Amino acid sequence: MSQSFRQPDILEIARTEGKVMVEDLAERFDVTVQTIRRDLTELANAGKLERVHGGAILPSGVTNIIYDERRRLNEDAKQAIARACAAAIADSSSVFLDIGTTTEAVAHELLDHSNLMVVTNNMNVANILLANKTCEIVVAGGSLRRSDNGLVGNLTARTIENFKFDTAILGCSALDEDGDLLDFDIQEVVVGQTLLKRSREVFLVADHSKFQRSAPVRIGSLRDIDRIFTDLPLPGALAESCRSWGTDMVVTG
Repeated sequence: MSQSFRQPDILEIARTEGKVMVEDLAERFDVTVQTIRRDLTELANAGKLERVHGGAILPSGVTNIIYDERRRLNEDAKQAIARACAAAIADSSSVFLDIGTTTEAVAHELLDHSNLMVVTNNMNVANILLANKTCEIVVAGGSLRRSDNGLVGNLTARTIENFKFDTAILGCSALDEDGDLLDFDIQEVVVGQTLLKRSREVFLVADHSKFQRSAPVRIGSLRDIDRIFTDLPLPGALAESCRSWGTDMVVTG
């Protein structure tokens, strides 16, 4: 079966079953797994599917995919983004690390930094940074979101209001074509909005999959961000907007 006929059928299977798996599709269409991976990548690049470990799912504008699946998405890209971001963080500085799989990757890259104070609402980040013996770790209070070990809500925001960070490192669930940073949980969004006001410098870490996604709640805009670290160039109009806003772009890919 040719690719032009196969991809609509793959989408129909995803709509019917909720998820497609590489091995199952290869057997169903009698093609190699490499061929199916190419199909899924092209469909994901077109915004029609979202890649997950071993397959793909239909994209959602109101519900995020589960955390363990997000960890596996674009792992190499996230590591490159994290290395570039960590290199821009000075020793002996105060840093906030947000919820997210890419901010967790940044935490791993900060293990060799010295004398940091890191405040986080991400229990995973706190556990990672325990290996850095010179790092002071402050965990912001709040309601524990069991799905990703994140602390969210007004209590978290009030904790953040007691600080003025040298650098805040934010993630987002989606990046709209007009530069809006979007997320799924309004309790998490209030934390991000507070950080924008309580940080001298704000970095956004976001791989290219965020350009193709949608989410319902607005955190802020790229005009509020000092620097974005990503793996592929931003779409042309958005890149031009960043230049006009003075938002630096660091592209690792």
